[in-house]
Amino acid sequence: MPRQYTQEQLEQIYQKLPEELQETLFSLETSENIGQVCESYGVGDERVSEIARYAGHVIMGLILPQEFSGVLETDVKLPKTLADAIARDINRLVFYPIKPALEQLHRMEIEVTAKIITPKPEEAETTEEKQEEPKRDDTYREPIE
Repeated sequence: MPRQYTQEQLEQIYQKLPEELQETLFSLETSENIGQVCESYGVGDERVSEIARYAGHVIMGLILPQEFSGVLETDVKLPKTLADAIARDINRLVFYPIKPALEQLHRMEIEVTAKIITPKPEEAETTEEKQEEPKRDDTYREPIE
């Protein structure tokens, strides 16, 4: 289940988006496309706003486009076939034209979250903590001639 975001969190995410995605998010064409898709499948007005909100989450990089259908099914409570059909049409009309920007956004997000953090060297250990075993002859090795 996708996480709920506060208005402040959404605004911060929006400010970091590329201009193309910002424009798409609030464009008249995007809302008309989502409305037409929902209308063509007979989805009621109360669910259209939920579908639009989750489509916005995809544009903002909060949901992967391939997860959109599953979100419609689980969160908007649409039957699987209807969720798949709506997701397919919204993907074609809304997400596909901005595909390069979405790919770049997710690539950037993955790179940022996948940073390898090397642990800092610990402070100099005291001699009590750092006791070495006395050196012994290795009985398992044969002498070299």
